[in-house]
Amino acid sequence: MADFWRRFRKNRLAVAGGAVVLVVVLMGVTAPWIAPHDPTQANFFNRLRPPAWMEGGSWEYPLGTDQLGRDVLSRIMWGARASLTVGAIVIVLATTVGIFFGLISGYYGGRVDAVIQRLVDILLSFPYLVLAIGLMAVMGPGFINMVLALVYKEWVTPCRVVRGEVLAAKSQEYVEAARAVGASDAHIMWREILPNTVSAVIVVATLRVAWVILMEASLSFLGLGVQPPTPAWGSMVAAGREFIFQAWWLATFPGLAILVTVLGINLLGEGLRDALDPRLRE
Repeated sequence: MADFWRRFRKNRLAVAGGAVVLVVVLMGVTAPWIAPHDPTQANFFNRLRPPAWMEGGSWEYPLGTDQLGRDVLSRIMWGARASLTVGAIVIVLATTVGIFFGLISGYYGGRVDAVIQRLVDILLSFPYLVLAIGLMAVMGPGFINMVLALVYKEWVTPCRVVRGEVLAAKSQEYVEAARAVGASDAHIMWREILPNTVSAVIVVATLRVAWVILMEASLSFLGLGVQPPTPAWGSMVAAGREFIFQAWWLATFPGLAILVTVLGINLLGEGLRDALDPRLRE
């Protein structure tokens, strides 16, 4: 563990990405207490007020207000809460499913592996966003349906990663030793092989959070994700595009929030990969 932290700290970009992610997480978690205004409370007297540093702006609304007079900063804070919640739930569910099928596929091989991998190939043949939009069109918009639509394909990535790790591990001496003493297949998979795939799974899960947040923002942008009046970065960008020439801040600041968050998660994931992957050690 000490060696991991030493290697991680040497990567300044990864540390910066981790700091960004920490700030976004804290912002989302504490939004009900630190947000300066109610994100859903309309006030038409403050409609389309510019950011504080522009003429007509006020530090009461540092990033300005939207077309309904709602505070943009407060909505961005609550939008972080929505995006991170979706990202965390989808990744936890998808990783759990992916680990299960990846272990079975890699360990047993043969027909079991063929069936699971052909299903994976079928899902990978569909563009992620197109498949999610199709599923949302069938199930209808909403938070739960969006999570299910994203999990439906997201599990294939950890499945492929775990399968590859299992194929490499099942011929190792410690697995042969477990078989020699009469250990069951379940014991070998879950107690012997799985712990050795944790590093790869952590890295992949971290990197995929950024992708899920992008998908959530895309679906919310199209009106299929988080539904109004709940703030979501994607729906904020969609609403702001109608006022892009007279109120540029409506779409710009939520878009920057998506950009910075995704970039921070990717930098953190790359740093974790470099610190955890023994093949990259000096």
